[in-house]
Amino acid sequence: MNPNKLDACPQCDLLLRRIDPELGEKAQCPRCAYLLYYPRKHSIERTLALSIAGLILFFPANFLPLMGIKLLGNSHDGSLISGVIGLFNEGLWAVAVLVFVSSILFPLTNVLLSLLISAHLYLNKPNRFLAQWMRWLQHLDEWAMLEVYALGIIVASVKLASTADLKLGLGLYAFIALLLITAMLASSLDRYLFWQRIARLRS
Repeated sequence: MNPNKLDACPQCDLLLRRIDPELGEKAQCPRCAYLLYYPRKHSIERTLALSIAGLILFFPANFLPLMGIKLLGNSHDGSLISGVIGLFNEGLWAVAVLVFVSSILFPLTNVLLSLLISAHLYLNKPNRFLAQWMRWLQHLDEWAMLEVYALGIIVASVKLASTADLKLGLGLYAFIALLLITAMLASSLDRYLFWQRIARLRS
């Protein structure tokens, strides 16, 4: 078998015969079931556009009020970052760190890495850190959990609706848009194409 026609699985390094699947087809590693190929049209361009949109939405989603609560004449607005600060002030350090990492740090890192990688590939600009960035991006998918925090917001809203007046803030709309953007970002990124382009730039 010609070694020039072999590809290594990025997850377990198993050597596999190179194939060119059609759009919509999937190919998985027989050893670790890693998704090797899933061709998508204009993956680099879409990833770049979605990354820019996600970066723009990140700041209002985290710093603008998610919702306002009015109870017994007292009103209070809460944002994602103020919730983390409140947990720290209450002494719930572990919960505060978990919320900060999974809902702020990792999603931001995910968007920034997607932006850096797709921008370099779009501009055909080599960088010695591209492969490392790509590996980090693949592992971050397991830790960025915006949807879990969104579920917590829904549960809290339902419980508070019967005892207080709730007012949805602009931060909540930005947060929902950011959640949709990150989901689209994960589905539009063609990892096989990205690895191919990274290898081409390195050579």
